[in-house]
Amino acid sequence: MSENWIVVGGGAWGTALACAAMRAGLRTALLCRDAATASALSTEGRNPRYLPDIDLPERITATTDPEVLRDAATIILAIPAQALRGALPDLVPHISKDAVLINTAKGIEVATGLLPCQILTEMCPGRPQAILSGPSFAVDVAMGKPTAVTLAAGDDALAMSLCRALSSDTFRVYASSDVAGVETGGALKNVYAIAAGIVVGMGYGESAKAALITRAFVELRRLGTAMGGQEQTYMGLSGFGDLMLSCASPQSRNFGYGMALGRGEDLAGRPLAEGAATVKIAGRIAEERGVDAPILQMTRRLLAGEVTPHDAMQALLARPIKEEF
Repeated sequence: MSENWIVVGGGAWGTALACAAMRAGLRTALLCRDAATASALSTEGRNPRYLPDIDLPERITATTDPEVLRDAATIILAIPAQALRGALPDLVPHISKDAVLINTAKGIEVATGLLPCQILTEMCPGRPQAILSGPSFAVDVAMGKPTAVTLAAGDDALAMSLCRALSSDTFRVYASSDVAGVETGGALKNVYAIAAGIVVGMGYGESAKAALITRAFVELRRLGTAMGGQEQTYMGLSGFGDLMLSCASPQSRNFGYGMALGRGEDLAGRPLAEGAATVKIAGRIAEERGVDAPILQMTRRLLAGEVTPHDAMQALLARPIKEEF
């Protein structure tokens, strides 16, 4: 694929994906909302707002003009899940009917319960689309550190074509046909990363964190399959892999959010934690579909202020003893 690629979103993840695309030899531009960010990327090779400590290996062509979308054969959307619907009306008139849309948002729309690809189907009908997800920090990808992710599309040939185009020596992309599985894995792991952060923030130790992550993975698979995902998908990069990364490092916004909550810190002004929004709708979906997800539901109640971190942990530990499998 030698056609033009456009990344939409001048944040850390959009910048990182533009770098990845350029390393793969793709003609790439970045569409930003902020003029200062676009100027710094184009002239200085830096994103001072979102990646202030990194001199990017590639000089990215960045702009704020959506007209750049008209010549794009492939568009990567690096827009948060809760902001996707609001951003699309300004973009869609400039997008070709044949352009492939690759979503990278990890979340579930709170107001509707829709996954990002379902939002794209509703607002960009007829356009081929895919989902990119997996264990990846923007800083690592921007710096060219080895990373592996999953790309899913309903069309197997399209998925493989996109994977080959976007892969490089440091960015390996695996193909999948399970769009729902890859999307739900990416969305739900954010919730459990908050829960893992709470455990660490409360000082419960690594053993407790390992136990929580293991049981969280059971819940993730249970709810994900109820939402249409395939069991085997959750064993891969976009499920187990992404969960492990997000629950293991303060670099994860969701894990850091949970740590602050567990320590009793003021959460005002902290960076976006997508899991804090996702847990609201995920809890409702679990109830509607009769899915047992005690960690998810307790995290939802905790974030809603219905229980304290201490009470939440005591309630989980007091659950009846049963066979593991």
